[in-house]
Amino acid sequence: MKTRHYFTAVILAGASCSGSSIATAQTVSAGGDHSLLICPSDSSVYAWGRNSAGQLGDGTTTDSDIPVQVNALTGVTAISAGQGGSLGHSLALRKDSTVWAWGFNYYGELGDGTDVDSDVPVQVSALSRIIAIATAQYSSIALKDDGSVWTWGDNTYGELGDGTNDPSNVPIQISSLTDIISIASGKNHCLALKDDGTVWAWGRNNSGQLGNASNSASNVPVQVGTLTNVTVIAGGDNHTMVLQDGGTAWACGGNFKGQLGNGTYSDSNVPVAVNITSITAIEAGFWHTIVLKGDGTVWAVGENSNGELGNGGNTQTNVFTQVSSLTDVNSISGGSNHTFAVKGDNTVWVWGDNTNGEFGNGTLTDSNVPLEVTGFCSHVTAVQQTADAVSVAVYPNPSNGHVRLNFAGEATNGAFISIYSTTGLCVHTSGIVTAQTPIDISGLSKGLYVATIYDGSTFHSQRIVLQ
Repeated sequence: MKTRHYFTAVILAGASCSGSSIATAQTVSAGGDHSLLICPSDSSVYAWGRNSAGQLGDGTTTDSDIPVQVNALTGVTAISAGQGGSLGHSLALRKDSTVWAWGFNYYGELGDGTDVDSDVPVQVSALSRIIAIATAQYSSIALKDDGSVWTWGDNTYGELGDGTNDPSNVPIQISSLTDIISIASGKNHCLALKDDGTVWAWGRNNSGQLGNASNSASNVPVQVGTLTNVTVIAGGDNHTMVLQDGGTAWACGGNFKGQLGNGTYSDSNVPVAVNITSITAIEAGFWHTIVLKGDGTVWAVGENSNGELGNGGNTQTNVFTQVSSLTDVNSISGGSNHTFAVKGDNTVWVWGDNTNGEFGNGTLTDSNVPLEVTGFCSHVTAVQQTADAVSVAVYPNPSNGHVRLNFAGEATNGAFISIYSTTGLCVHTSGIVTAQTPIDISGLSKGLYVATIYDGSTFHSQRIVLQ
């Protein structure tokens, strides 16, 4: 029987062509039983996996093992796939600093002032100037550009950090937290990193995940040990991971699967040193932990019944083991039982549990070794074109690899063009291109690509096919 895990994380994989003026970041968020991805061409969002509460945001409650587009949502800069499993929810942060939510809403975790589920995105009430988001099991958290923290949703264990245990279906501020630079969430606890390098936590504490030498829940933030110089924070089901400047890591909380990575199976309600160094990134899964080292390799520890450790086996361990055949990795995203990694060539790899289609590769088969997944943004309708794309377009399309730009209306001084693969890799960029400028992309493989064109005032996106 498979254990169901509820956890989320966000991954950023930068890919830009030299000289291009267009950002091409691809963001993947691995959640409980579903996953989210921002496509680079128009910052639209795709989702796949479990959808019983509408957490895929496509206007249905039908599960999908391939990506489906989240309804009417573009201009997104960050995403967070929630930890509620079959009752999950999702968050998205747009370029205008507003937050949008969809999925399960029994506890008000969508923050729209209701307790009604939504299978399409709804705007979170009265939030602006947001720079970061995170999702717990049934609650949500956001960070404003002034360093203040806002929460909404379930508050059974004090997840909202406001000194009460009352739920809220609109965002409320944690007044005791200031000068915060980063946030993270576990299943039922939340974390905040201050600009002085200290870590603060609140919520459930049954296994010591708050790291304050107690096992009592707290509805106000408490300091995690005496740690300083912290740069990265992450929360799992009942454990917390922190990374210090210099690449050393500390952990606290539940450890019965060895997820603290200190060579024991004993819980700890104070931070303990993790037995691995030279770390650049860290993620806390449900009962496992994943780290990225400075040499581009990925290592994991803890639960492995669904292949979470990616080492070719299914045996848990309290000692970090290397994820098989992965090198040159730039970023990682740990979900409940599945993990994504993005390599330097911008290829995307995944391993672990795939019961509900969490991989997005059209199967429901688990894997205990990394699998490359492709075409995330090409399913269904490929990449959504902008409504005004006809004002400037690539022709002929389909093409044999020799194309030009067609400008509608008055003459133009030209445009910049970048071309991306469906996984977000920038494969071609040109300087200023006019209607008379030939564009040679015949060296690319046949298939579907996305052209992003900037005419000096507007970005346009167009699907192009090479034959």
